[in-house]
Amino acid sequence: MNKKSLLYAIVALAMSMLVLSCQNKENASVAEPQTEVKEEVTTVETTTADTTVSEASKNGFVVVTDVVPDAILEIRYFSTFNFMGVRVDGYNAPIAYLTKEAADSLKAVSDDVKAMGYRLKIFDAYRPQCAVDHFVRWSQEASDTLMKRYFYPDIDKPRLFEEGYIAKKSRHTCGSTIDLTLFDMNTEKEVDMGSPFDWLGEESHPDYAGVTPEQHKNRMILRDAMVRHGFRGISTEWWHFVLKNEPYPDTYFTFPIE
Repeated sequence: MNKKSLLYAIVALAMSMLVLSCQNKENASVAEPQTEVKEEVTTVETTTADTTVSEASKNGFVVVTDVVPDAILEIRYFSTFNFMGVRVDGYNAPIAYLTKEAADSLKAVSDDVKAMGYRLKIFDAYRPQCAVDHFVRWSQEASDTLMKRYFYPDIDKPRLFEEGYIAKKSRHTCGSTIDLTLFDMNTEKEVDMGSPFDWLGEESHPDYAGVTPEQHKNRMILRDAMVRHGFRGISTEWWHFVLKNEPYPDTYFTFPIE
């Protein structure tokens, strides 16, 4: 087993142990540095946690599992098993929000892959702006490399921002972007995509030549299903998809997840 394969195995084992622990404690499961967005933007401010449900509903957001009940949630930024190693600001509950348009399209994806023997497993969906700000602050703390061996062993932390893994704005904050994988209902495991979720490196590029034919096939099953139902992927992360006709392409929301 080579060094990176061993690292992937360690990450997968740690993830499984964490999920089991969270299920025992909270009966819930517990997502990506983003491509940079440079256009003029609008930020929708909210000030108290009590406004979350009304703010989400007012802007056409829904709880993903209300629309896609077959989805499995592992909201990674609600946990400490992520590239920072702490719970991320704004993630106060292991819940996934999306705009209704994105959730409806995701339901079609879910029905599609379910017929092939899979379920969707969601790592992240709507991400409040305060979470993105937390990523930026963390990226500026050069000495904090707690999770480097698990998520970015081949990249010096100061370069994460330069290479676009961390940015001041994220499409997730617009409400129609999702990070996810496939869960095989026969094996009762995530399918092997060749790199873990949030692995910051070229191995996570959808067309990375170093994965096996089976791993590439798995990536394409997910990507093809998402594209068929109105999403588009990006060139650096096999798990990341944006609704093509997102309703708020220039609005970055701030309400927390709870």
